[in-house]
Amino acid sequence: MRLALKLKIFLVILLTLLAGILLLPTFVPDLPGWFTKYIYRGQLKLGLDLKGGVHLVLKPDLEKALQNQFENYLHDIKQTIERKGITYELQYGRLMATLKLQKAEDLELLKREILPGIKEIYLESEKREGSVYVANIALSAEREKFVKENLVNQLLEVLRNRIDQFGVAEPIITKQGTDKVVIQLPGVKDPERAMRIIGQTAQLEFKLVDDEAMKRIDLNTLISTFTQEGRIKDINNLEEWRTLLRPYLPPDTEFYFEVQKDRESGNLLRIPILLKRETLLTGDYLKDAQVRIDPNFNEPYVWIQFNDRGAKIFEAITSTHVGKRLAIVLDDVVRSAPVIKEKIAGGEAQITGSFTMEEAKDLSVVLRAGALPAPVKILQNITIGPSLGKDSIEKGIKAGLIGAGLVILFAIIYYKLSGFIAVIALLLNIYYLLALLSAFQATLTLPGIAGIILSIGMGIDSNVLIFERIREELRLGRTSYSAVFQGYSKAFWTIFDAHITVLLTSLILFFFGTGPIRGFAVTLSISILVNLFTAIFVTKIFYEILYEKGRDLKISFLRLLEKPNFNFMCYKKLFAIFSIILTLLGLTGFVMSLMGKANLGIDFTGGTILYLKTNKTPDLDKVRSILKDSGFPDVTLQDVKGENLLLLKMKSGKESLTEEVNRLLQTLSLKISDYKFQVLAKEEIGGVISQELQKKALLAILGAVGGIILYLSFRFNFYFGVAAGLATFHDVIAVFAIFYLLGLEINLLFITALLTIAGYSLTDTVVIFDRIREVILRGEGESDFDTLINKSLNEVFSRTIITTLTTLFGSLALLLFGGIVIRDFALALTLGFIVGTYSSIFIASPLLKLFHKGKIPELKSKEELL
Repeated sequence: MRLALKLKIFLVILLTLLAGILLLPTFVPDLPGWFTKYIYRGQLKLGLDLKGGVHLVLKPDLEKALQNQFENYLHDIKQTIERKGITYELQYGRLMATLKLQKAEDLELLKREILPGIKEIYLESEKREGSVYVANIALSAEREKFVKENLVNQLLEVLRNRIDQFGVAEPIITKQGTDKVVIQLPGVKDPERAMRIIGQTAQLEFKLVDDEAMKRIDLNTLISTFTQEGRIKDINNLEEWRTLLRPYLPPDTEFYFEVQKDRESGNLLRIPILLKRETLLTGDYLKDAQVRIDPNFNEPYVWIQFNDRGAKIFEAITSTHVGKRLAIVLDDVVRSAPVIKEKIAGGEAQITGSFTMEEAKDLSVVLRAGALPAPVKILQNITIGPSLGKDSIEKGIKAGLIGAGLVILFAIIYYKLSGFIAVIALLLNIYYLLALLSAFQATLTLPGIAGIILSIGMGIDSNVLIFERIREELRLGRTSYSAVFQGYSKAFWTIFDAHITVLLTSLILFFFGTGPIRGFAVTLSISILVNLFTAIFVTKIFYEILYEKGRDLKISFLRLLEKPNFNFMCYKKLFAIFSIILTLLGLTGFVMSLMGKANLGIDFTGGTILYLKTNKTPDLDKVRSILKDSGFPDVTLQDVKGENLLLLKMKSGKESLTEEVNRLLQTLSLKISDYKFQVLAKEEIGGVISQELQKKALLAILGAVGGIILYLSFRFNFYFGVAAGLATFHDVIAVFAIFYLLGLEINLLFITALLTIAGYSLTDTVVIFDRIREVILRGEGESDFDTLINKSLNEVFSRTIITTLTTLFGSLALLLFGGIVIRDFALALTLGFIVGTYSSIFIASPLLKLFHKGKIPELKSKEELL
């Protein structure tokens, strides 16, 4: 046996053993300690859609963060002014404050000694108004820039501290863009509690109650009047109340609600209260926070302890304001407002507020971890229960086994020995793919499983190209071994070009996608690269071994469509008319989608999807009627036959998504008491994220088509690139037309399917274009472009049909057995594979003739282009 062949075999065995080491921790959890310590401990990670968990996209409130910073510096200035005995009046504004002083020397002291010590703010302007000296103070541009650049990083640090204390295994907390944070909590058992801990700002403040203002102003009468006149839209919106009441309040006073528990009824009451605007102390000075039990009422409260500096400030506050009420404010809600009876030393206090034990524990966690630098808005919330994740895994594996089984059976029956070799390569392909996913610590998602299933069908395509080339060489009278090696040589660049085009679309998917879609792109990209290795390198080794052993290699295939002689080009006008109609329908659907008049998913409109498991088959008419009568007329319902599964979709409303969902679930529980509803999964997407996803989806499609044109222009010529690009666009828009006409949902998974279709269609088109180039370069005397194209199409027709069949095995398995979550995705792929095969034969080739004006082009060989 030649040394080169021995080295090839050794390399494959080595890579197979290495892959086994990478996969052992995933499939054998009870490995010895020395293995995980010294060899490898990484495991194949499951995505949230398979394991269950929470995916959040958060955006901090920059304006509030800047205002908080500014008011902290103002507090320092006030303390310095008071220590120097200066009389002043302070009025707050947005990132600016007006300081009124009685003496000119006080203004000079402010400019000379006080402000230079606080570089983050500056004197914006000064003037004299009668006997008063006015100084306007503002936050410096440098500090504003610093806050903007570091806000998300501060938020990341606080969130990591909170989640670490909450105890979630392997959380993912990353920055998205410049102003957002993405959090993934796989396997979290209590998503709602996790949401509270993450989303609670935990901005703890101590402020004085303005009892003098409350004596002068009848808050209850004002609130009642505004409510009766309909001037308040949302009675729970604190900012709306503040806007209405501001003209009636002193400039240094703010309106709040205090939460109190009625001891008799147990109900929580919201009592209006006025506080001084000045914050005397914040949670920044906290040292510890623990849950304790009030012995009088047997209720939990949160005991807090300040650090040394905080203890001194707290002692100074309580000694200065004896007899006054000190409000403890948490996230703009007054939790209690006890009277200060005496000076409190030691820096300890307690937060009461009718907490449950769980709420008290969670509050102590967020207080210890620190307050968020600003309130956060949840732009996207995807919550998936473990039962739905388990169901997705089971159905994904079932679909994969069926798809793989059909492909393997077909390959062995049709290609016999060569088919058996292809199956070995295919199994190695999946094996190496899973090992690389583990090595890169990539996350396997449900679309990722779909990618693996598709790679089974698409992976066999490389072998089909080689086998069909071998068949042609045998037909020319070559020996078996000569036919094999010529087949590999001639098929290589076709396979390479086809894989590169699919890889381009995968990279575009990764760049523009998020979450599970990125998982699909990673899986598809790795499978493409691995397939190049197994299909070209590994399978050839088997033939080389047989050759070295001196075995009589008898290669035989089934003979279906062995020498087709169809006149494809004679139907070009008919198919052109059909495709133009389909394209116009697709463009109409696309325009209607942009106008919001198609069945767009919440990815593009914002809103919520609920997956509800019921204890019996749901009565859709009954549920729809009850929801309509309860103020949910626009909720879309869908049931899954035989699974007692109900899907509810609702677009964004005036309420927050979470409030709408909670109200809807309460309605269902109260009014349909004979049904038991279990939330398997929940997806909430805000308007900001949906607009970004629309933009990314459009850019992804345009980027894919543009990349295709550029690459094929390089590999063939510009007209080849444009013809392939237009044919690919035709396939995408044709599937869009079918979905639009059938009223099926157009969402982000659908866009993923379109880009996958683009890659598949390109593979077909590249194979055909490559054969057209070969026929041209063979110089067989053909002067008619139609005849030349027909000859090329007939030569690759068998391969085209076989590839379509093997790929459809995977997509149909997904469609029939993959489950509700992936069903529309699989349908789009199935339609796309059929349309892609049609367009590569009847659209791309006629366009090629049209662009070359019927003249056969002069082309360089593949080797000359390198």
